[in-house]
Amino acid sequence: MKQSGFTLIEIAIVLVIIGLLLGGVLKGQELITQAKIKNVANDLNGVTAAVYAYQDRYRRFPGDDDQAEARWTNPATKSGNGDAKIGPAGGQETLADCAGADKDGELCRFWQHLRLAGLIAGDANSALPPQNAVNGVLQVQDGALGLSGATVCTTNLPGKIANAIDAQFDDGNPKTGQVRGTSDVTKLKTGVTSDTGYKDDGATVYAVCKAL
Repeated sequence: MKQSGFTLIEIAIVLVIIGLLLGGVLKGQELITQAKIKNVANDLNGVTAAVYAYQDRYRRFPGDDDQAEARWTNPATKSGNGDAKIGPAGGQETLADCAGADKDGELCRFWQHLRLAGLIAGDANSALPPQNAVNGVLQVQDGALGLSGATVCTTNLPGKIANAIDAQFDDGNPKTGQVRGTSDVTKLKTGVTSDTGYKDDGATVYAVCKAL
């Protein structure tokens, strides 16, 4: 019984189709990654603009605002200590627990103060930080990773996105400049050393911090 196989033309057509499908998938993944990079960058720019607008209006940092309780009674909030620093001096080492023990602290009330002022979207009763495009969160504090002054950090960034954000705003080096990065999100204080480079290995994620 004679058996017939695929002809060279049929095999070539199948390979072309497979190549087109793979190319489409890879192009789609790249477009998604670029969209995430843009969203993370917009978050950093948006927080910076909101902080400056709050300072211009109230002459205080959100979160640190010692007049917040008198200014907003419904929804109610908590005031900061008015020392011109968001959270503890030198930065907080870990992410604040805004759903639990730290909910009334400056790092968490920072977000509520901005919402009460109408400068960011969200429930004005909430002190929870906003999420970024890769299911991480944002945290603004007094210094981080060698940076001083008000600093915004965004977490859970894959290496490719972290490197792109650093390069967009600074020099692409996590150890230098006004943008720093670390793969250890439990060490965000000012004196902690940044990573030596961003690894795009599909597993390592970073917190990237930027001076406001």
